[in-house]
Amino acid sequence: MTAPSPMPPLVVAAHTASCAAGVGMAALSDALRGNTSGLQALQAAAPPAWAGAATVPEAWAGALDTFVAEPLPAALAAWDCRPTRLAFQALQQDGFMAAVAAARERWGAARVGLVLGTSASTIGDSEAAYRLLDADGGFPAGRRNPRLNTPHALAAFVQQALGLQGPAVTVSTACSSSAKACGSARRWLQAGVVEAVVVAGVEALSASLLFGFRSLGLVAPAPCQPFGAARQGISLGEAAAFVLLQRHETATSSDALCLLGDGEANDAHHMSAPHPQGLGAELALDAALARAGLPAEAIDFLNLHGTATPANDAVEAALVARRYAPTVHACATKGLTGHTMGAAGLLEAVVCLIALQHSVRAGTAHTPAADPVFGALFEQQLRLQPATAAVRFAASHSFGFGGNNAVLVFGRAGEARA
Repeated sequence: MTAPSPMPPLVVAAHTASCAAGVGMAALSDALRGNTSGLQALQAAAPPAWAGAATVPEAWAGALDTFVAEPLPAALAAWDCRPTRLAFQALQQDGFMAAVAAARERWGAARVGLVLGTSASTIGDSEAAYRLLDADGGFPAGRRNPRLNTPHALAAFVQQALGLQGPAVTVSTACSSSAKACGSARRWLQAGVVEAVVVAGVEALSASLLFGFRSLGLVAPAPCQPFGAARQGISLGEAAAFVLLQRHETATSSDALCLLGDGEANDAHHMSAPHPQGLGAELALDAALARAGLPAEAIDFLNLHGTATPANDAVEAALVARRYAPTVHACATKGLTGHTMGAAGLLEAVVCLIALQHSVRAGTAHTPAADPVFGALFEQQLRLQPATAAVRFAASHSFGFGGNNAVLVFGRAGEARA
């Protein structure tokens, strides 16, 4: 395959995220600095409302119940459900809505696009409707809301909430969804389709996610242990993350955070299992590094996909040991946030931005030690505890079902390909 050419960096003009580990940048940074997990045990006797079942399996999850209790404002009330509340709450953090408003006023609402990654969108609202069917087998009156019973509901809601009129698409490629959304945004900006793009990742907890992954035998009964010898599977989580991308010429300083490269690949090896040699993952890595104009050895902070499932962790550990420097600070943050599915790619990209901006190198919560079968080199690369040290270049892995793989590389405007 021909390697892509280096790309002009894209400026991260604003960013924010909300997840179980923290709502907004300050809280999330503190959680990363302290290795403080947001996971909690599900209670079979008192299942959460989002599970919609009399009993739940023994599991842990990263939920935002306290913060999604407040309904949407009246102007957006027709969209009201857990996922849209989650998205709206995150949009209000860190001045993000003001930054989008400034872009909208500068270029016009039609010149600001939106790409949103999600795995299940508003399926939880549809589940609730099916649990309350009327005597004729139809949705009850209060649940007959066509706009919420569609995979594009979240993107349409965010577009309205931000007052945007540019192109808006939904990307749903399992756990790589919102990472791949960055690739779509880059192509739009390079082609001149828009002047700025809101990239989003939103995922709310639902019965479909919980019982779907349980049916695959992938839900751990205890907090997930990424890359640990005793790992048993994932802990679910929910999150909303947002990034505003603009062309490099809009950078106001050499310290501006930038997306330097993105890479996507699909090895189509199996519906749910990774390619045993990590073929698609490595192709995505190669493409991201080529667009960034960097060797893998230049990456000093790496946020791993790290699902804590046996096959995925083994393949990723081999890739990291094969390609990255022994000194790279690699971590897996799903023990802090839970696996936030379609939002994971962008949430973990924000973790990279925190590392660049605040020198916070996250750890790998709940994992007592790296599985010795991964070898001494990976054991050296995987950091269990957080650290404070400057970061020049950061990368994030997102590997989804069906071989949908994506890698993102971040840095500063002044250090791009330096």
